[in-house]
Amino acid sequence: MAFTAFDSLAMRRALEIARRGLGHVEPNPMVGAVIAAPQEEGRIVAEGWHATFGGPHAEVVALAAAGSAARGATLYVTLEPCCHQGKTPPCTDAILAAGIARVVVATDDPFPQVAGRGLDALRRAGITVDVGLHATEARRLTAPFRKLVTMGRPWVIAKWAMSLDGRLATPLGDDRWISSAESRALVHELRGRIDAIAVGLGTVRADDPLLTARPAGPRQALRIVFDDEALLSPETRLVRTAGDVPVLVVVGPGDQTGRSAALEAAGCEVWRSAAHDRGTRLAALLDELGRRKVTNLLVEGGSALLASCFSHGQVDEVWAFVAPRLIGGPASLAAFVDAPAIDVEDVSHPGGDVLIRGLVRPAHSHGA
Repeated sequence: MAFTAFDSLAMRRALEIARRGLGHVEPNPMVGAVIAAPQEEGRIVAEGWHATFGGPHAEVVALAAAGSAARGATLYVTLEPCCHQGKTPPCTDAILAAGIARVVVATDDPFPQVAGRGLDALRRAGITVDVGLHATEARRLTAPFRKLVTMGRPWVIAKWAMSLDGRLATPLGDDRWISSAESRALVHELRGRIDAIAVGLGTVRADDPLLTARPAGPRQALRIVFDDEALLSPETRLVRTAGDVPVLVVVGPGDQTGRSAALEAAGCEVWRSAAHDRGTRLAALLDELGRRKVTNLLVEGGSALLASCFSHGQVDEVWAFVAPRLIGGPASLAAFVDAPAIDVEDVSHPGGDVLIRGLVRPAHSHGA
């Protein structure tokens, strides 16, 4: 199928509006839809996006907005329409009822109850179906959803801030003031859109962070602390606020004294693993988060936890803030020497810093 320039424009618009669902629809995917009138090439008559989890899908929203103009029109949608009864009725039924003549789909839906069946249902009904327009962009848009569906694990974002000389913290152990206020605002925005945030015990001891989004975003992330021996102090801000914002403490076989009971009494959830190897424990936790339908996990540090995630092939995406400062002292990134390469997606300059965002080029599997 040779797609036209207008086909491309309409699908790009669908991809653009799909992003409005970020932080609102998970564990569902972000999806956008555009309807164009057949008799007037170049005229979009309606559009819609999946706005909330459990709410109407993008196709249904666009069809409702189009009304009778949908009959004989072309529907552009970023993900294969569903054909099963879930929290909402099948989108394929709505498409057929509206009289859509042609459907252009960016990419397939890997969800087992769909997985090509939606496309087949439309074709059997006599609708022209064309697939693959801007598929790369659409698959990137739905990458966290695809990983959760196909691997049962969340999408892992590694975030850190460092100086020009590779330091992740000042000599006093404080990493909060390496990056600019604008960079810190971006981190808070990111926190408000994801399902879980993870740090190591060292970061909690050094910074006593809250790990919340300020101002609050559409999501309230589960706060996770890797604490092999359950040494997390009940006096930390994380523990003191566990009744308001959930805290999950990941402990290993080193918790031999029952210290975790005090954390549970303070309102934390304690997740125990018998694995001595941190990589095995990390993989098991990702499996557990997947069972909980956690779509994305933000790993904020410190350096030991980040290095472990990289060395075990568990990172999918990076946000690296580089501040134009020299701090001095031993370099903090030696543990990342064997990390895989990054395919850079975007470089920006918040408040004088450099923010590099990209995807990790897998060097090995995401297994334990």
